[in-house]
Amino acid sequence: MFTGSMVAIVTPMNTDGSVDWPALEKLVEHHIAQGTDAIVSVGTTGESATLDHNEHTEVIERTVKVVAGRIPVIGGTGANSTSEAILLTEQAAAAGVDGCLLVVPYYNKPPQEGLYQHFRAIAEAVAIPQILYNVPGRTAVDMHNDTTLRLAEIENIVAIKDATNDLDRGRDLINRSPQDFMVYSGEDGTACELMLSGGKGTISVTANVAPELMHRMCTAAVAGNAKEARELNTQLEKLHKALFVESNPIPAKWAVQQQGFIGDGIRLPLLPLSAANQEAVREAMQAAGVI
Repeated sequence: MFTGSMVAIVTPMNTDGSVDWPALEKLVEHHIAQGTDAIVSVGTTGESATLDHNEHTEVIERTVKVVAGRIPVIGGTGANSTSEAILLTEQAAAAGVDGCLLVVPYYNKPPQEGLYQHFRAIAEAVAIPQILYNVPGRTAVDMHNDTTLRLAEIENIVAIKDATNDLDRGRDLINRSPQDFMVYSGEDGTACELMLSGGKGTISVTANVAPELMHRMCTAAVAGNAKEARELNTQLEKLHKALFVESNPIPAKWAVQQQGFIGDGIRLPLLPLSAANQEAVREAMQAAGVI
């Protein structure tokens, strides 16, 4: 299915906030050339919260077209409305994605049974591989491991992106999951160790800025080559931290802009990276050898 370094790709924008389509194509080609194993289009890092439905679908469609089957494309199609998540997932499936990433519903704080019924309804409505996404720091809802394991019994729910930053919880999921259900990291800082514990990849912010290095680290970690994986991850540690000095994707977009792949566009209520934090991000990029 999906393994390795899966970039939660930024959505390039012009200064006025409109989507920069030529830059998107350029960025996708860059990731393919650098060895990125899969592209997650219009996730949180892709500013899904401020793209309208037409833009959301078009970004996914254009990404699929540029990739042209060379690597998997996963569409971010989660929502806190079950009917909206089904609609976005249907549209992404029609666009030709290989799978979808579905975030735990945010703000309305459903109970565990509500989470189960939400994801089950989407899986039953759209016959495409689906990845759950638990990120309680953003959603204010934490999907328990037991709920995830119930959902893992549904055929086309194939994986989870665990962004709890709790290695013990991630390892518990790995140990108790069915053999064909995969656990991915959603936290770059602990991704290496989760993969060395049996995780099959990471859906990564850092991969926006250091795609080749992340690919090599993930390949080593998934293969169980601990020494090589940890050595590579050491080069990335400052970047893992620096890309969250302000809300994601503010630092990541600034870093990719410094590399010359995108302009400075970002949508309100987010703002460009403050001058006070630019040096920290630049130093981390230098430490990783990506600028």
